[in-house]
Order: sequence, then C-alpha cells, then structure tokens
Amino acid sequence: RPEAADSARAALALLEKRQAARRPFALLITDMVMPEMDGFELVEAIREKGWKEKPVIMMLTSVGRRGDAARCREMGIAGYLTKPIRQSDLLEAIQSVMSASRKEAVKEAIITRHVLQNRRQRAKEEPPSRGLRILLAEDNRVNQTLMIRILEKMGHGAVVAENGLRAVEAFDKMPFDLILMDVQMPEMDGFEATKAIRRKECHTGRHTPIIALTAHALKGDRERCIEAGMDDYLTKPVKKEALEAAIERIVSKKAS
Repeated sequence: RPEAADSARAALALLEKRQAARRPFALLITDMVMPEMDGFELVEAIREKGWKEKPVIMMLTSVGRRGDAARCREMGIAGYLTKPIRQSDLLEAIQSVMSASRKEAVKEAIITRHVLQNRRQRAKEEPPSRGLRILLAEDNRVNQTLMIRILEKMGHGAVVAENGLRAVEAFDKMPFDLILMDVQMPEMDGFEATKAIRRKECHTGRHTPIIALTAHALKGDRERCIEAGMDDYLTKPVKKEALEAAIERIVSKKAS
C-alpha cells in the first residue's frame, strides 16, 4: 500500500504523521537527488528521530557516484539501486531487504544491482536438486513472478494456472509432484479446486500433495484447508525458507 511524497520534506511529514498514528511505514524508497533536501539529508533527519520503529530504507539514484554505496552502508541504508529500475530488480530488492530482521540487515552487504546480478548468476550455476514438477495456482501476476523465481532457484519446474478452474484443467492434462494453491481466486477458489482434484483422485488412487497459500492467517484457516483436502498451509508473502521447509515435509512424508 504505497504512499507518495513529491519532496523529502513532504516525505518526512508523512512519516511523522504515520508515526503519530502508530502506523509506521515498513519501507521507505527515496530518491537521492531532490531539491532543498536530498535523500541523504532525509535519512539523517530520520536517524535523529526517536522513533521506536523506523522504516527500512532503499536509495535510488540516476547517477551512481563513487563512494555513495559505502555512504549508504554507513548510514544503515539497506538498498542502493541506480535508475532506470526494472520491475524484477525492484521486486527482488524489496524482498531481500524486507525478509531479514533489522539486526540481520545491518550485518548483510547492502543490496545493489551488482549483488542482485551475482545472486542470479550463482542460481544459474547451481545444479538443480530433486527437481519437482509443481503446479502454481495463483491469480496475482506479481506473486506468480516471485513464486516462480523462488521455485526455479530451488531447482523445481512450475506450471502456472491463473485461477482454480485452470488449475483443475492443468491437473487433468499432466501429473504433478506438488500443487501450490492460492485460496482466494476468481471463477473457482482454492478450496473448490482442491475438492475437485480430490474427487478426481478417488478414481485414480493417486494423492497429489497440495499446499494452501493464503494472505490471511485467520483462526480456523488451517483446519478449513485440511478439511478441503489440502496437506499443508503457508501465509503470503511466502518466504523461501518456509516454502523449502514445507516442500521438504511433503517429500519426506511421501518417501516414508
């Protein structure tokens, strides 16, 4: 839920307003070059505030100058990217800086475009392990991109279905080792799709593991997922470590 400010002073005022309302921003993405007050001055002003919860900060710049990344690191800025920024770079950078705790983020190297490129290169060079054929039922394009990237880095292949109806159709066409099923989707939701798949499996004797994906961790959700025939349950945004653990549980259970 982003909010925009057209200057550093306007951003500071917006940050103070949210702090007073006890709804602080989790992330601040600021341009470096701005009139009156630049990005570094904005960060300094934030550091001087006695706020209990301060936002994770990412800096954007049109011209990468020597020493800027080091200065960002010294000031506790978590990410430093040069413009223009591709959507995939921005998404991966935000995921990286927000996935770690504040204490851990300080210890890690600042996230730059060079760091992102190195990560992708290492992922390409790493041999895939126990690659699974996975059906991803997810209607949100951004979530699709994020999940596919995570699965590919884990060495798995994914087929995407944009809603529950398409997921059932994909299930009919080919076998899958695992299904990641978003709960809330148009046309047919995850619960209905899971029940349809389980009805089909009554005639084949197969059981394809299904992990539910939901944006809301509400009381009773896990029980409802299990009742619908799902095997596990993850809340979004899905972290790589949690997904790896869930897949490992599924694989171990099938092997036993």
